[in-house]
Amino acid sequence: MSAPLVPPHLEPAALLPEASLRSLSPALLAHIGDAVYELLIRTHCLLPPRRLQDYHGQVVSLVRAERQSALLKRIQPLLKDDEQDWVRRGRNASSDGPRRIDSMLYRDASGLETLLGYLYLRDPQRLRELLGILASCVSDSPKD
Repeated sequence: MSAPLVPPHLEPAALLPEASLRSLSPALLAHIGDAVYELLIRTHCLLPPRRLQDYHGQVVSLVRAERQSALLKRIQPLLKDDEQDWVRRGRNASSDGPRRIDSMLYRDASGLETLLGYLYLRDPQRLRELLGILASCVSDSPKD
């Protein structure tokens, strides 16, 4: 792939004020962030064209909690203080997750998703910036 693809029109119908966002549960923001992240990965994996089953397998390997946790660790030094706070809130609000994975990995993934949900609703420009970094990290990581 020549360049990471970042969905260009990832903007909500209306941005929410900070006070409104703080009233939402981190789990709800993680739910939104999960959709944002999956759209990034699905777009990123479009090229080169392949069979749908192969495409699906690649997408699933990249949206797993283990991969999200690793990506969070790579971008964490780049996060601003308020972004770190949203990651922490998402981690702390997360359940232990499925038995197949370590609960800390699941909490990290929830923290990343919470951050992405927050940025989607509050700061689309910063969201696009971080999605570009995440897409580059995914491109640089070993293929499954």
